[in-house]
Amino acid sequence: MGDMLANIAVNAASDYYNLETKMQNLKRKLELLNCQEADVVARLEEEECHPGKRRKHVVQYWLSEVVSKQKEFESLEADVNQYRRAWRVSLAKRADKMFEKVTILTDQGAFSEGVVLAVSETIKEKFVTAEWKGQGFKEKFHGVWTYLLGNEVSSIGIYGMGGVGKTTLAQCIYNELKNENLFYSNIFWFTVSQDLNIYKLQNDIGKALNLDLSDEDDEHKRAAKLGWALKRIKKFVLILDDVWSSFPLQKIGISPSHAEYEFKMIVISRSLEVCLKMECQECLKVDILSDEEAWELFMNKHSNGKELPPKVKEIAREVVKECAGLPLAIVTMAGSLRGVVDIHEWRDALEELKESCVGRDVMENDVFPILSWSFNRLRDPILKRCFLYCSLYPKDYRIGRDDLISNFILEEMMERRTSRQAYFDQGHKILNKLVNVCLMETWEKFINEQSYFFEGPGVKMHDLIRDMALKITKDNWMVKAGLQLKEIPEEQEWKEDLNKVSLMRNKIEEISSFTSPKCPKLSTLLLSSNPLKSIPDSFFLHMRGLHVLNLSDTDIEYLPNFILDSAELKALLLGECWRLNFVPPLENLKALKELDLTGTSIAEIPHGVESLTNLKCLDTIGSFIRKIPQGFYKDCHFSISRSQQI
Repeated sequence: MGDMLANIAVNAASDYYNLETKMQNLKRKLELLNCQEADVVARLEEEECHPGKRRKHVVQYWLSEVVSKQKEFESLEADVNQYRRAWRVSLAKRADKMFEKVTILTDQGAFSEGVVLAVSETIKEKFVTAEWKGQGFKEKFHGVWTYLLGNEVSSIGIYGMGGVGKTTLAQCIYNELKNENLFYSNIFWFTVSQDLNIYKLQNDIGKALNLDLSDEDDEHKRAAKLGWALKRIKKFVLILDDVWSSFPLQKIGISPSHAEYEFKMIVISRSLEVCLKMECQECLKVDILSDEEAWELFMNKHSNGKELPPKVKEIAREVVKECAGLPLAIVTMAGSLRGVVDIHEWRDALEELKESCVGRDVMENDVFPILSWSFNRLRDPILKRCFLYCSLYPKDYRIGRDDLISNFILEEMMERRTSRQAYFDQGHKILNKLVNVCLMETWEKFINEQSYFFEGPGVKMHDLIRDMALKITKDNWMVKAGLQLKEIPEEQEWKEDLNKVSLMRNKIEEISSFTSPKCPKLSTLLLSSNPLKSIPDSFFLHMRGLHVLNLSDTDIEYLPNFILDSAELKALLLGECWRLNFVPPLENLKALKELDLTGTSIAEIPHGVESLTNLKCLDTIGSFIRKIPQGFYKDCHFSISRSQQI
């Protein structure tokens, strides 16, 4: 008993006098453990970059225990500093126990059997997407696939209008890559979205590479770490979806030469320009579906290909036609009509589609928001104005570029230029931009529906894109172009806030003298390509702010007297009014900038034209004017040609 008490006393004395020594030994042991931890982390970073490798759970637990012991030591050290005089024996015992635990962790940290596990690659994450069988889809798929398998092209752009199936095509490519195992498991898909956030994109890529970037805020250093990780996996496919604006690939770790690894990239965007700026070597446009492809997609989504009753099938084909080949619209309508058997509901759905974009609840909620994103991304207000102007033309109408740009000039929609040619150069640049972002389609050569001659090039607005534009302008524009109207819209439809009205290409023969719309803000009125013979003065009574009046290709024989005193009128377009053989004096049209008399039966230049100081263009091509009055050029302030400098 005495010996036992003596031993306890000796041990207590040892603890009392050796506390500082024990703390120093523990600290050195922890430093060794921290070095071991750094080595384990380095091994993990090296091995986790390889496909099919995942850190062992026991390794992750060991790392957490190392962190825990570091915190425990800091707590013990604080207590020693505070209570070293009063609790030395107790503190020494805590140091001894912790030393034992740290020693055990050090022994466990050798991980002689490795720090990672080989993960089975038999189960692969894929996209659940529709299987498309259309010929156009197969051709685009084959095109992308050929570039992926070849050695000449490393970066591919897929572009097209919203809802046309770009992402679906890329998802099918992704799934096939997973099936074929051509690039092992190194196939990365990232959605960039409208508001480009490089920091978030770097984090997403880092996570896919098992690379923790949370301790680094500098964008360039983060990119360097990503580049280091990509070099280690050596072979990969990078798919960037929904790219709205370009950015340097170096920001996500991809070097300009990328000679250190075998690399393929697919960029998905609505803009050809974005694809090119993202260094895509080949760009493929995804077009709308053919009639049969559209019908096949509708049937697959609506009833899994099962036949519809004959009468319903007839209406269903019309519904599909109204979707204008846009997969998003087709799938949306198919889903909304799934399970509908009453033919009256089918007819009602078709009627809603035909009437106007505003009444289409399904389109409003699911389709138009997708399409409007492209419009909202047009930062330049000039681009927006010019795009919306194109919706004044009839559905499916092919518009000549020169005619359209002339109208941009008339409407003063572009930046000022010093010559007409400079204006046209700017106009072509605008149209190219709208084509590149897939808000307009291009036509190299087409038949002018008015003259029946081949013209080119031209542009066209997709039906649903046009509907989206009309939805945007519905409060201030009235567009009833190409609807085969026989009468002017009722007076109550002419709202006071109207700014533009397009009634072109209808069958309106006359306007009642009792019709006098109250539209004081109306600036543009398009009545072209109607069999109008005359217009009463009363019709213009409340349109004092009219700037552009287009009466071209009508049957008018004389001009309303009201027009002759329209002080605000800037453009009077009378082209192809072949019945018009006389225009009264125009000296009161002080603001007039353009007068189009092409194809009229007028034999003399209207009196007073030479005094119009603001007139920039007088077009008389194809008219009966053969002789210019003596002294005319001396008095006039303009050129008699569309091509002359302004």
